[in-house]
Amino acid sequence: MFSVTPQEQDALTRLGDRLRRRRLLAAEPQSRAASRIGVSLPTFRKLEQGDPTAQIGAWVRALRLYGDLGDLELLLPESLFDQDLTRQRAPRRQP
Repeated sequence: MFSVTPQEQDALTRLGDRLRRRRLLAAEPQSRAASRIGVSLPTFRKLEQGDPTAQIGAWVRALRLYGDLGDLELLLPESLFDQDLTRQRAPRRQP
């Protein structure tokens, strides 16, 4: 199992802080925000706390609610090399 590095946890915490600020700017309680993105209140709290176990789908819906889905593309931008890949497989492991 992978563990979260301190840098990754810091990034998640900052992301959760931004989500909380956007929710507060919208003057929405956590319960309403959770309902609007289709998650339970504890799950929404995980998002705001930067919990690494929160599902990516919840983050996508929160981004759609309070941000711009175009920003999601920035998580893993295409590189110049991606354009040459049509459908390639990783090399097979030698037994």
